[in-house]
Amino acid sequence: MKKIIVIGSCNTDMVIKSDRLPVPGETILGGTFLMNPGGKGANQAVTVARMGGMVTFIAKTGNDIFGKQSVELYHSENINTDFIFSDANHPSGVALISVDAHGENCIVVASGANAHLDIKDMDGARTEIESGDILLMQLEIPIETVDYAANIAKEKGIKIILNPAPAQSLPVSLIEKLYLITPNKTEAEILSGIKVTDIESAKNAAIAISEKGVENVVITLGTDGALIKEGDTFHKVDSYKVETVDTTAAGDTFNGALCVGIAEGMSILDSVKMASKASALTVTRMGAQSSIPYRRELTSLE
Repeated sequence: MKKIIVIGSCNTDMVIKSDRLPVPGETILGGTFLMNPGGKGANQAVTVARMGGMVTFIAKTGNDIFGKQSVELYHSENINTDFIFSDANHPSGVALISVDAHGENCIVVASGANAHLDIKDMDGARTEIESGDILLMQLEIPIETVDYAANIAKEKGIKIILNPAPAQSLPVSLIEKLYLITPNKTEAEILSGIKVTDIESAKNAAIAISEKGVENVVITLGTDGALIKEGDTFHKVDSYKVETVDTTAAGDTFNGALCVGIAEGMSILDSVKMASKASALTVTRMGAQSSIPYRRELTSLE
């Protein structure tokens, strides 16, 4: 079985569900409160495990109850936690999430220890990174750390997949190292300079991103599905029609499942189809990791 290395963030998500999201300066009374483990990196690692992949998660937590609980949970998911570093000087990451009645959310993250996952940690995990077949990363950790880990993987011919979230511009020197990049519409616009409003503009954005040095681009379009640019070939994958409860972790589920498909030797197209199915199930449930489906559940959408 091929090994997937996930490097990224882990947070504790504190979620309040309300009828609508507040406007600036407004206090509203919400309903359900949930506290769940989250963070883009952790969500993606959990997805890989639940989709049946072999995964090592490289991250940093604070030396506190949130960090310790998170590591215990990852271990229970059959994730290799040997390279989750503990930071004595900074707290574990926390995300405050509001979710409205339509499943839309807004999120504020206090990065804590995630912001201190550094190059020295990557050197400490170098042998493990080099033993992987696929490296999956996001941008809730320092960009210098992402770039350094990409250098390690590139030297060994490992496929590097980047989920460029949260949205920010990226150095071409990083993009050139990637096998695949998976922006959403907002991220694709920042990376390409082209506003994504439909399939045609998504294609143009994918071409512009690809011209920076990455051959394979998957732009996720929410309820409009996903657009794949694989070399000179385009594919459109439709989304599954489900009742949305909470969109938290939908993108993370997509990325984790996509990596498992590629690790199993599926085409990018078939991997995206599986990822779309997994993310569709995620939005029908509340929470981050609590909403991520297991591989066996995907048959419910066939």
